[in-house]
Amino acid sequence: MKKILLVCNAGMSTSMLVAKMKKAAEAKSADVSIEAKSLSEAKAEISTADIVLLGPQIRYELDNVKKVAGSVPVEAIDMRDYGMMNGEKVLSHAMEVMGV
Repeated sequence: MKKILLVCNAGMSTSMLVAKMKKAAEAKSADVSIEAKSLSEAKAEISTADIVLLGPQIRYELDNVKKVAGSVPVEAIDMRDYGMMNGEKVLSHAMEVMGV
């Protein structure tokens, strides 16, 4: 099972996107775990994730999170996909980056 970690300021707005991503994963029978965390909560879990996706509102933290993540890929979620809550597209991008 692959672990996708979404990170935003408080972990709240991203939870809506997580729900849509889970629905898309279920439709694709993708074996993934998807969670939303605040930046402070996520730092403890980054090493256990297969990919970290940052909400557009904290994309300025991209370089800092990459340093903490080491070999775990870190990407900023596309602003349009986030705004439209396009869970399928965000999931597809994450799967592509993970090579799944």
